[in-house]
Amino acid sequence: MLVLEKNAITEEIEESIKLHGNNRSALIPILQDIQRKHSHISDFAQQEVARLLDIHPVEVYSVVSFYAFLNTKPKGRNIVRLCQTITCDLQGKAAIAKAIERELNCKFGETTQDKKFSLEFANCLGMCDQGPAMIVNDKVYSHLTPEKAVQILSNIK
Repeated sequence: MLVLEKNAITEEIEESIKLHGNNRSALIPILQDIQRKHSHISDFAQQEVARLLDIHPVEVYSVVSFYAFLNTKPKGRNIVRLCQTITCDLQGKAAIAKAIERELNCKFGETTQDKKFSLEFANCLGMCDQGPAMIVNDKVYSHLTPEKAVQILSNIK
């Protein structure tokens, strides 16, 4: 990583700290800011957050690795998360997953070659009464069918 990139990341983290504060309670909002800007939280960014908040780097890493919505590797511009609870399974999640993979030519757990989409399973979206459900970025879609899921992705493309 170039020194200029490192300096820019450090400056971004410092700005986020000014906005959210410099204590442990600000950790997740700071990490979310980094994630929004870079689509992941690099090892360097984690180290800088720890240094600037005066906490151990393991604390930062444990938060990043615990929450499924925080990433240590770059993701696609659009992140598709399909609920994989038993409720969504019973309502046809498998057919929806196959349709999505076919539409994007990408398997769950991967990112499309053009970096437009990353596919992930989510343990629960809290939409059991409206399943099958998925989130694309921050927008929730419920009562999915394979056709509806493909149409949603076509509109995003």
